[in-house]
Amino acid sequence: MRDLNDLIKAYDIRGIVPDQLDDDLAYQVGAAFAHHVGAELIAVGHDMRVSSPALAAAFCAGVTSRGADVQAIGFVSTDLLYFASGMLNVPGAMLTASHNPPAYNGIKMCRAGAAPVGQDTGLGAVRKLLESGLPRYDGPVGLVRRQDLLPAYAEHLRGLVDLRSSRRLKIVVDAGNGMAGRTVPRVLDHPAFEIVPLYFELDGTFPNHEANPMDPANLTDLRTGVRDHQADIGLAFDGDADRCFVVDEKGEAVSPNTIISLIATRELARHPAAAIVYNAITSRAVVEQITAHGGRPIRTRVGHSFIKQVMADNDAVFGGEHSGHYYFRDFWYADSGMLAALHVLETLGRTDQPLSVLTAEFSKYVASGEINLTISDIPAALARIESHYVTTGATADHLDGLTITLSDGAWFNLRPSNTEPLLRLNVEALDSTTMTRLRDEVVALLSSP
Repeated sequence: MRDLNDLIKAYDIRGIVPDQLDDDLAYQVGAAFAHHVGAELIAVGHDMRVSSPALAAAFCAGVTSRGADVQAIGFVSTDLLYFASGMLNVPGAMLTASHNPPAYNGIKMCRAGAAPVGQDTGLGAVRKLLESGLPRYDGPVGLVRRQDLLPAYAEHLRGLVDLRSSRRLKIVVDAGNGMAGRTVPRVLDHPAFEIVPLYFELDGTFPNHEANPMDPANLTDLRTGVRDHQADIGLAFDGDADRCFVVDEKGEAVSPNTIISLIATRELARHPAAAIVYNAITSRAVVEQITAHGGRPIRTRVGHSFIKQVMADNDAVFGGEHSGHYYFRDFWYADSGMLAALHVLETLGRTDQPLSVLTAEFSKYVASGEINLTISDIPAALARIESHYVTTGATADHLDGLTITLSDGAWFNLRPSNTEPLLRLNVEALDSTTMTRLRDEVVALLSSP
């Protein structure tokens, strides 16, 4: 058995094809997953990467080898796979590496009803089965049946958002040659929308730019497109289209924190006093908006398995992460970039204001964005940083890495990577001068012996 340490992450399986992940391993994972969940039917979808169809076929063969049937839903976005899992109430698996470069692929899995699978909720058990071997099985082999669920998915999403009163909107959409190129034409097929498509051709080699909108460089074409077409809004999706990023009419990127606040206020108008979940790196503005609108803010660790579980435990109507993941109770607590986009479009369509004005009230603080720092001794570095700031009167918490909050309200978080000797730094303050000073101060302290 190959080394699984660099392949099995906190929330999924992901690696380079075929060096780390090949058809044989995909078959074994499929068999192990089927054995672990013990379901009669498992939904399986895949993205447009060159290696995805073969890996998906191998995974399906592994599932059927243990007697379970497969509902093969073909080329889909990850949130369409979650839709299948929720609608059919069956476990699911998505063959994708999301925003990673073309050489990568991976497997995201969920339990019935789109419930998350992480290290403590199934992924660890699958790994043990891969390492120790599956028990003998001599029963009948399962069947593979195929179904296109895109029409049902589109109908379900549009049923959650009322677009009847929307004004005419010109929308530039950058699909990044990813799965949004298949889902956007169906979901956003509406009389109120004029779509200007960028890179809708499904191409797992990503010939135009990486399908990672969190990197500002990959929003360049969208920003230019919005300005050139005098559009009302721009939308960018990552490779598997479970994340959505927004650009306003000026071609300026809108922070995911702002989108969280906007959607949270919408959901609280429909569900007064409801719980809203956010992660440890989300802006203070989000908490303030939730509180101001009568909601109950609940803070949790970064990562979809944590967000989904906390939402389910608290019956939260919505959850958001700084990375552009948005979770909805109406969508089995799963994340959907497309549903988030519909919420933003409905909000914009109901007002005569441009998006930049509409979102201004949610953009109170200045953030650094995520900064990756190579640190050899991470525990020692975190201890040194905590000691330095606590002695000056700052407070510290350890919900997810180390978060330091200063007396003026500025804060930063240092969170270790799961797989590399990296610390991920996020800083937020009331103004850019304070943010820059604090950011540079933390980097300098980490660099000193």
